Amino acid sequence: MATAKQKDACDFLDADHKAVKKLFSEYEELAEARGGSKEKKRVLAEKICQELLVHTQLEDEIFYPAVRKAIKEDLMMDEAGVEHSSAKDMIAQIQEMSPGDTLYDAKVIVLGEYIDHHVKEERNEMFPKARASRLDLVKMRETLQARKEELMAEMEAMAG
Repeated sequence: MATAKQKDACDFLDADHKAVKKLFSEYEELAEARGGSKEKKRVLAEKICQELLVHTQLEDEIFYPAVRKAIKEDLMMDEAGVEHSSAKDMIAQIQEMSPGDTLYDAKVIVLGEYIDHHVKEERNEMFPKARASRLDLVKMRETLQARKEELMAEMEAMAG
């Protein structure tokens, strides 16, 4: 279902950005609260990691290749790819840890800051260039939506 706010692929991806930023804010509040529930933190960190893994896969499979071809900005696209790779490394580290471990909170919070930086670059540089290109971003939003539903279902099946 498309909402008025998600007219194109950039809007769709940005809705993900906003949702995950909210999760990071919730996590940070828990981390700062003394004696914050480890179980709540674990559940929230898992949700953050899942959302980010699905999001980066959508961008890597669908959005980035199309944008790279359309705008010919190799350095910007290469940087985004490297940022995804680094984020995935940090996600893997978080997934191997437990909320009571030293550096767990720090890693989740730093991942949030890292993602924040990445999102600003997409919003301010990549999205405007993608929108100025000849890409059919409305059609791409539908492709992204369908693929996201598929990936989320796969992850839920693996978790269940």
